[in-house]
Amino acid sequence: MRPDTDAVRSYLLGLQDSVCRALESEDGAGRFSEDAWSKDEGGGRTRILSEGAVFEKAGVAFSQVAGQALPAAASARRPNVSGRSWGALGVSLVIHPRNPYVPTSHANIRFFVAGAAEKAPAWWFGGGFDLTPYYGFDEDAAHWHRTARGAVEPFGAALYPRMKKSCDEYFYLPHRGEARGVGGLFFDDFDELGFERSFALARAVGEAYLPAYLPIVARRKAAPYGERERAHQLRRRGRYVEFNLLQDRGTLFGLQSGGRAESILMSLPPLVRWDYGAAPQAGSPEARLVDHFLKPRDWLAAN
Repeated sequence: MRPDTDAVRSYLLGLQDSVCRALESEDGAGRFSEDAWSKDEGGGRTRILSEGAVFEKAGVAFSQVAGQALPAAASARRPNVSGRSWGALGVSLVIHPRNPYVPTSHANIRFFVAGAAEKAPAWWFGGGFDLTPYYGFDEDAAHWHRTARGAVEPFGAALYPRMKKSCDEYFYLPHRGEARGVGGLFFDDFDELGFERSFALARAVGEAYLPAYLPIVARRKAAPYGERERAHQLRRRGRYVEFNLLQDRGTLFGLQSGGRAESILMSLPPLVRWDYGAAPQAGSPEARLVDHFLKPRDWLAAN
């Protein structure tokens, strides 16, 4: 069966709308501005909330683009589609909170078709969500992973462990020897359930993001903090930037395909710092983040 790209597009536009409404409600003061854009063989709408009461910067972007030959970042693991025409659409979001006790979160759902005009085009879904705390709380990590497991478990008991492992492995900074956060779900090149069920799984992941994240935001957004916590947050944001610019395949794909740089780089935080040789004091909450939370573990068994 041929994939229904129109149905995917309709769902993703609705997902963008619902996420933006929910984030505005949680923030209470900030509102998203929309930047609709178009270029050769593509376009999209990028929405940014800046300087809100809760979210210092939130970006939620929809894009639909196409090209004549798949970039290396998309075809490296699928040599059979290298050089074929392609189309891609997706929603990607990154939320950078103001309070250091509220974690940054990231989610995306994407869909690729290679050789769309051919009789049997190749297609696949990808996406997931992951959490990047600055100060870790076991109950937050457990809630995040419990919601992640609940989203994909109806499609097969083996999927959550597999997608969690993929997330732990993908969101890793090899030059630092550190995980980016506490993980979540990550899947790519996913077509094994057929189009309808694979699309249903992608929808389930997209719809689980808000129930996974918003209770954590509500629990932590009023926590008192000072300059120490803020400085730590900005340093850890530096790790986020390093991953996105050095490791992230989505960023590489967007740039290799001639995408719109402003939308591709919307994931970067508004403020960040690098302090040479900075290291947290042993036994401090800042050190516990690295020693305890940035280690792959079974958060559900631990809680």
